[in-house]
Amino acid sequence: MTEDRLINIEIKLTHQEDAVEELNKVVCQQQKKIDHLEAICEALIRHVKELSDSAAEQRTTDEPPPHY
Repeated sequence: MTEDRLINIEIKLTHQEDAVEELNKVVCQQQKKIDHLEAICEALIRHVKELSDSAAEQRTTDEPPPHY
């Protein structure tokens, strides 16, 4: 009976190790995706700021002279 119990414990441990390894792979993939999405967000923020600055420059150059 002790032998069967030990075998069952070893089987459960093996399944848990497999599950932990699979979860680790998923977490690594998710972190890569998060890093990629953060990079995209930062690029979009820079782009919007550049467009905003460009639009502000155009407003100052397109204003009519003060005598109008």
